[in-house]
Amino acid sequence: MLEQAKIPRRYEDCTLENFEPKYDGADRSLQSALVQARGFVKGYPVETDGKGLLLVGQVGVGKTHIAVGILKELVQERGAHGLFYDYRELLKEVQNSYNQKVAATELEVLRPVFEAEVLVLDELGAAKPSDWVWDTVAHILNSRYNDRRTTIITTNYPNSEALGAMPVRRMGKKSAEQEDAERAMSGETLGDRIGERMRSRLQEMCVVVEMRGKDFRQSVKRASFG
Repeated sequence: MLEQAKIPRRYEDCTLENFEPKYDGADRSLQSALVQARGFVKGYPVETDGKGLLLVGQVGVGKTHIAVGILKELVQERGAHGLFYDYRELLKEVQNSYNQKVAATELEVLRPVFEAEVLVLDELGAAKPSDWVWDTVAHILNSRYNDRRTTIITTNYPNSEALGAMPVRRMGKKSAEQEDAERAMSGETLGDRIGERMRSRLQEMCVVVEMRGKDFRQSVKRASFG
């Protein structure tokens, strides 16, 4: 069942037990997020009643780690049928289904997303907004909302109305993750990225969990040899 959940190899060792909320530069909100995650698992499915979690925070604070940790525990301890999808990869698969050379149809791509008992949708809002993106997001979220299926979402974009853009200094070529972070810091909100109507719908579907702090990958887990 864990294999069917399609958790990426990078995150396959993530658990709630090995989540580190007290690294140098960490915020108290990380410990609070861990407590809420454990409470969510403990209360699933009766107390959660079809609701999910919206994990909001800057890059590198552990949103995906927490989401995967919850998914794994629900699969292993509750026997839930789970599924992990990166938001951008899901949209690419849907777009690819329009290619006549590809056997899969849009419905075949989306059916597992609609039907998963627990869905982790990682990096919501990361794709460039367009009418098609907004319609696809609405289709996914509305289907899961209507069926009262649990959705756990992570996003770098603030769950609030725009307060005015801040200038962003651009230096050289940026990774997709860095560009997403800069857009989030520049004043774009989750509503800007997925549509304010869908952001409003998420407030019914999910409990919002704010996560703050320094980038764990920059301050603790920076790549090195040996």
